[in-house]
Amino acid sequence: MDKNLFFRQATLRICGNLEIEQALYSVFRFLQEEMPLSRMTLQLYEKELKAVRTIAVATPEGAREVDFLTPLSNEARRQIEQKIRLKEAQPHLHLVNEDTPRIYLEMFRFHGVRGSSFIIMPLNVGARYIGSLTLISEGKEVFTQAHVDRIALLKEPFVIALSNTIRYHEVVKLKNLLKDDNRYLFQEIRHLTGDEIIGTNFGLKEVMNQVQRVAALDSPVLLLGETGVGKDVIANAIHYSSSRKDGPFVKVNCGAIPDSLIDSELFGHEKGAFTGALSQKRGRFERADKGTIFLDEIGELPLQAQSRLLRVLQHKEIERVGGNKTIRLDIRFIAATNRNLEDMVRKNQFREDLFFRLNVFPIRVPPLRERAADIPALTQFFVSKKAKELKLPGVPHLAAGAVDILTAYQWPGNVRELENVVERALILNPEGPLTFNDLSGGRPTSAQTDIIDEGQWETLDSLTARYIQRVLSKTNGRINGKDGAAEILGINPNTLRNRMRKLGIGFGRQESYN
Repeated sequence: MDKNLFFRQATLRICGNLEIEQALYSVFRFLQEEMPLSRMTLQLYEKELKAVRTIAVATPEGAREVDFLTPLSNEARRQIEQKIRLKEAQPHLHLVNEDTPRIYLEMFRFHGVRGSSFIIMPLNVGARYIGSLTLISEGKEVFTQAHVDRIALLKEPFVIALSNTIRYHEVVKLKNLLKDDNRYLFQEIRHLTGDEIIGTNFGLKEVMNQVQRVAALDSPVLLLGETGVGKDVIANAIHYSSSRKDGPFVKVNCGAIPDSLIDSELFGHEKGAFTGALSQKRGRFERADKGTIFLDEIGELPLQAQSRLLRVLQHKEIERVGGNKTIRLDIRFIAATNRNLEDMVRKNQFREDLFFRLNVFPIRVPPLRERAADIPALTQFFVSKKAKELKLPGVPHLAAGAVDILTAYQWPGNVRELENVVERALILNPEGPLTFNDLSGGRPTSAQTDIIDEGQWETLDSLTARYIQRVLSKTNGRINGKDGAAEILGINPNTLRNRMRKLGIGFGRQESYN
C-alpha cells in the first residue's frame, strides 16, 4: 500500500474511537494485512512504582482496556530509564534471542507471551516520554525493517491517542475525588446543622413518618404548607433518605423565574436557539438526571409551562429549546406550594391533569403555631447558628420568660420568621440575655390592622390585596431589598410581583396604595 494511503487509513482507525482499546483493535486488524502481527499493547512506565503499567491489549480475538502492573528488576529498570534519558524517539526492532534487552524478556515472561520478534515505538511529546507501543509477532515470521518504517509513520497519531487517554483518566480520577469530597462535605454539613430535623419527635413526627414511607420510592411527592414552614427541609430529607442520595438535588423556585426564561431554565437550549444563546445550556431537568428535582412554589408556574411539565412527568423526557433530540431522564419529582391547588384547578389557574400527577403522595407540613412544642429547640438551634454567623464571642442565653413569649406568638411567617426574630435579637443585644419583647419587627400588629366583624365579610383576594397595599405604602412602593415589601411579607420578590399582577395592584413609587 502507498505510504500516504497507509498513513491516512491507519490514522482514521487510531483517532476514530474515543475508547483507546477500540482504537487499538481497529488499527491492529488493519496492520495484520501488512505484517505478521499477533499482539499489540500500550504501556506507561511508572517510575514511582518501579513497574510498567499496560493499559490496553489487542489480539485477533479482540481488544480490552486493562490495568496490569509488571514489576521490574533493578537491571530492567535501569535499561528503561536509560532509554528515557537518551530520548529515543524512533521505533526499534528486536529479535527474541540472547541479546534481547532484559526489560522485554521480563515483560514477555510475566504476561506469558512467546514472541519471535517485536517492535517498540517510544511515544513522547518533545522531550517528555509518555509511554510506548509494542507490536509482537509470535509465529515463525518475523518483523523486518520495512515494517518498522511503516510503524514509524504512525508515531504522532498514537501519541495523540495515548495523551487523550491519560488526560481522560486524570479527569475521571479528579471527578471521583470531587464526588468523595462532596459526600464528605455533605456529612460535615449535616453534622454541623444537626443530623435530625428539629421536631422529628414532636410537631413533625407524622410528617417524618410519611417521609420514611415514601423516600425509598420514586413516586412524586407534593409538599403542602404555609410560607416559611420548612418545605425545602422536608424535600432535602426525602432526597437524602432515598437511593438517589448520591445523585444531584436540584431546586427550582418556580416563582422566581421570569416567564420568558422558564423554558430555557428548565429544559435548556441549543446554541443559536434565540438571540443571546451563545452556547449550549443544560436545563434544570437535565442537571437533575439520576437524582431529584424540587419544584418549589409550583403554584406560581404559568399554564403553558405546566403543560410542558406534565409531559416530563409522564414520559420522563425533554427536548432543549431549539433542538430536536429527545433526552431521556431518570429523575424523581418533589413539588411544594403554599397555595390551594384544588381551588386553583376550579378557577382554571392550574391544570387538573398536572395536579393529579403531582398529588400522588401529599404531605402537609404544619405551621409553627401548630407545633409550639418545637419552638424551644428551634430557638436554641437558631441562637447557636446565628451567633456563629455573626461571629459573636459566645452564645447568648435566653432571658427568663423568653420562651413563653415565643410560644404564645402565632408566627404568621413560621420557622423563617422565628429565624429572623432570633437574628434581630442577637443584633440588638449580642451579649444577651435575649428577651424577644417586640415580635412585630415593625410590621402592623393585630391591634394596628382593621378588624372585620362578622357583618363585614370580604373575599380572601380582597383582604390579601388590601394587606399588600398597606405594606407597599409603608415601603413607598419598594418591593426588593432590606425592609422592602417582599422581606416584610416573608415571600420571594417575584412571587409578590405575580400576586400583585393577579390582584391588579400597580407597580412603582408613584402609585397610591392608600
